[in-house]
Amino acid sequence: MEKATVLGNIKDQPRALREALERKDEFVAPFVEVFKKYPIKKVLFFGSGTSYNASVIAAHYFKQIVGIDAAGNYPTVFKNYEKADWTNTLGKEEILFVGISQSGTSRSTVEVMEHAKQNGYITLALTENLESEITKHVDHVVHLLCGKELTPPETRGYTVTVLTLYLWAVSTAKELGVYSGEQYNQAIEEAKDLTDRFEAVIEESEAWYDRNKTTIVNSDRLYVLGYGVDFGSALEGMLKIGEMLRIPTIGYEIEEYSHGPTMALDKRQTIFFIGSDEAEFERMLLFRKAFKKYTDRVHVVTYKQIDADERDIVFHVKTNKYLAPLMFTVPFQFVAAKGAKDIGIDTSVNRFEEPLAHLPEE
Repeated sequence: MEKATVLGNIKDQPRALREALERKDEFVAPFVEVFKKYPIKKVLFFGSGTSYNASVIAAHYFKQIVGIDAAGNYPTVFKNYEKADWTNTLGKEEILFVGISQSGTSRSTVEVMEHAKQNGYITLALTENLESEITKHVDHVVHLLCGKELTPPETRGYTVTVLTLYLWAVSTAKELGVYSGEQYNQAIEEAKDLTDRFEAVIEESEAWYDRNKTTIVNSDRLYVLGYGVDFGSALEGMLKIGEMLRIPTIGYEIEEYSHGPTMALDKRQTIFFIGSDEAEFERMLLFRKAFKKYTDRVHVVTYKQIDADERDIVFHVKTNKYLAPLMFTVPFQFVAAKGAKDIGIDTSVNRFEEPLAHLPEE
């Protein structure tokens, strides 16, 4: 059998996303059922690494689409220092804890879900492995339909997770009467249109990397800047590059980057802007113009029309801003995986062998 590779998982995303959408009832219905059964007024999402980044996007979805209080949390920080409701005005049946763990073995996520359940909160896990440890410590289990990734860095799992969270949000909005039937149908059609054309996203992302790889892999430092719904995408880009290409990489909210880190900017540093269709888009273009005075290694990842050059990627596939994170993460996956391959790093090998992050799989 051919050895599984990260690049293979990246290029398998169109199939995986289409299959997940076709089987959406398997993971949407049990989630919406929780909202039918309980008067949920707040959703707390938990995850580490890729799952945390997806949690940040999930919280944005539930606030902006559903109109419900939500937050993405680091599990250990929450367990040790936070409360589910600092106002003491919500009942435990009004707060839903959602733990995201593709493997189901993330130590910190398992522990915070166990803590929540023991304290009487409603708990739900989203995991690919239905026999994993996290499933033993929650009230509800929902299957993440990404398939097992047989390499350490998660790529296909991230995009399928984000699609799952989007479908949860629009379906919950319909159930609560926030979305009309027409709005819901449009949201599903937009998801289908994007997943049907996802091969083009893969092809354009790889071509963009190939034409820019020389300067990218020879950078002293890389910055990934995002805003709005795509702040989570910036975090995922930072994680993937740091995990595989292993060049110092930092993710920032776009405005925050200008408050100090710009003082270190020089011609051997690379900046990636995620050009989301949000309020900051025009501001992003002003930053882009300013940063180019200090380095020509400035790249924009977007589907919106800009005065683009070879360093930018303007996707021909268009979608709504909530689905765009599915597209915008792909260029960073190629920077990470193909960049690593180009400089001789084997991404299938986990060099850090200490078992700190995950529980042993049974």
